[in-house]
Amino acid sequence: MKPNLLAQNAVDFNTIINQALPTFKFKTATLGEIISAFLPYIFVLSGLVLFVFLILGGFELLLSAGNPEKAKAAQGKITSALVGFIIVFVAYWLTQILEIIFGVAILK
Repeated sequence: MKPNLLAQNAVDFNTIINQALPTFKFKTATLGEIISAFLPYIFVLSGLVLFVFLILGGFELLLSAGNPEKAKAAQGKITSALVGFIIVFVAYWLTQILEIIFGVAILK
């Protein structure tokens, strides 16, 4: 009979995960804690995406060569990027205000 290698080399996966990702407590993590852990990364990622859209819109505007349809599409992309920036900016400051009001660390 072959020995059961899994039983002999029992691995506690929760310990490995908690050591790899110390900010998460997988057994006791609530939805709010998970969102709070990912929120700073979401803000950074959205800022980078908005920056890329501003750059792409600017290049499209430069390369439109006087074509009104291409220029209007590029202006629409730049406008959408700026509106997105305002939304992310307001969301960031809203989380800062909620941290002060409720005394909870949302952005660590």
